[in-house]
Amino acid sequence: MQYSRSQNLALFVLRLIIALIFFVAAYYKLPFWEGETMGMSEGMVNLMKVLSIAEPLGALAVLAGFLTKWAAIGLSMILLGAIYVVKFTYGIGFVTPTGPGWNFPLTVLACCIILLGFGAGNWSVDARKKS
Repeated sequence: MQYSRSQNLALFVLRLIIALIFFVAAYYKLPFWEGETMGMSEGMVNLMKVLSIAEPLGALAVLAGFLTKWAAIGLSMILLGAIYVVKFTYGIGFVTPTGPGWNFPLTVLACCIILLGFGAGNWSVDARKKS
């Protein structure tokens, strides 16, 4: 699909922001590799370790625009899990008086859905493979 310059820029900026969010999220999970548990169960600690690998891989794919729709699906599954945990495990509402609740992962999920619908744009590895 051909996009205008501004549409390609918008999709690139969207990919960049999503990638940054997941790089930061993965960075904050690194202490789990050093034995930090933060009072979590062993299963949850192991999940955090897996996510510390999956999130930057998905972020790299989205940033490069490589298998973007598949990466967006994977990141969306992570976000759905995050929403579930925040809402149903911790009982945090949509927003809190002191900060975000599950509104933040919902917003990032919406961004991933945009990538699912529109793809990475012409400034991506995916677009180069088609030409």
